[in-house]
Amino acid sequence: MRIGLGFAAACALALGTGAGAVAKDAKDKNVRAITDLSPAEMERVRTAGAQILFWSDEQRSANFRAMEKQFPGTIAKAGRPRALPRGKPLAVRDADVDAFMAAQNVAGLMVIQNGKVLLERYGLGMTATDRWTSFSVAKSFTSTLLGAAVKDGFITSIDDPVIKYLPELAGSGYDGVSIKHILTMTSGVKWNEDYTDPNSDVVKMLSVPVGPGEDPNTAYLKTLPSEAGPGSKWVYKTGETNLIGVIVTRATGKSLTEYAQEKIVRPAGFEDDLFWMVDSSGQNIGGCCLSLRLADYARMGLFALEGGGKQVPDGWFAQAGKEQANVGMPGFGYGYQWWTYPGGTWGGQGIFGQGIMIVPQKKLVIAVVSNWPKASGADFRIPQLQFFQKLAQAAK
Repeated sequence: MRIGLGFAAACALALGTGAGAVAKDAKDKNVRAITDLSPAEMERVRTAGAQILFWSDEQRSANFRAMEKQFPGTIAKAGRPRALPRGKPLAVRDADVDAFMAAQNVAGLMVIQNGKVLLERYGLGMTATDRWTSFSVAKSFTSTLLGAAVKDGFITSIDDPVIKYLPELAGSGYDGVSIKHILTMTSGVKWNEDYTDPNSDVVKMLSVPVGPGEDPNTAYLKTLPSEAGPGSKWVYKTGETNLIGVIVTRATGKSLTEYAQEKIVRPAGFEDDLFWMVDSSGQNIGGCCLSLRLADYARMGLFALEGGGKQVPDGWFAQAGKEQANVGMPGFGYGYQWWTYPGGTWGGQGIFGQGIMIVPQKKLVIAVVSNWPKASGADFRIPQLQFFQKLAQAAK
């Protein structure tokens, strides 16, 4: 089973050649739009993007906390922050936390229960005011925006056909596929997300050019064949989360950062702005690459735990954090772009060790940002989840 992958596909889109329209989002001085880049800078960014998986530990530790200085993107501005008061420290040994952080190369770890911070630790030179990249944790944000679009009436239902919102996919493998199918990655469309395979879809997405004004997501995905009936087979596909992002953008008429500012960042009480990378057309990348402070990842977990207020349909997160697809590993499943774990817990995952875990029974959220020595693997993800379970058990 692939756990929390998808970064390479997102970079392929984010760093493709050609400049497109820039989103209308507010920006800060450290954030540059696609259209701000000179041809030389564009080539440097494109080349650098292809090398991110091969950055050294030192490069990752420095760049993961400053992706807005490396890549173009847009900003969702924070408003009034949600207070996170201190609670009674979690009953866990400092030595155990130290060992976990050292083994996992952790930059930040936070545990919140009943809205109070029980544990907050930093490493790798990170501070409480630094942002850190999410990689595929962004998928859980994108699915939340889809829920908001349903609540707002921009999308009638997740049972709507994909081609209702993306008509250029008519006649492709996505004809007959519903939004719910791509939300749960069960479209049945054939996909290869093997980063080491030169013939994989991830690699091809890097190399296939798109015409002026053409959406890079649908341009490639409409070429893919079906291999199974919709709803019958789960395959991890970052490209389909990108499609969700395009659907939300088309339906709402807003970029993902604009809509996230309205539906997540301010309602959830983020303390700092959200940075989100864009693709070659100027659209935010649904499947990857937003950056937040550690405490704001935790606030996102609280937002989901508490049901999303009035921003999503009633019961949205109860379904989003429920197994909707069997991923082939006992105890684990996939919901609406959230992973489900044993014991009724659920969360978001990203490569190199990013994560949010939600433990509803204890009203507890765990947020972590890391710099694993490799992108993914059960030898890192499983010990991470096991330690999260230990932290949850220590909470009363």
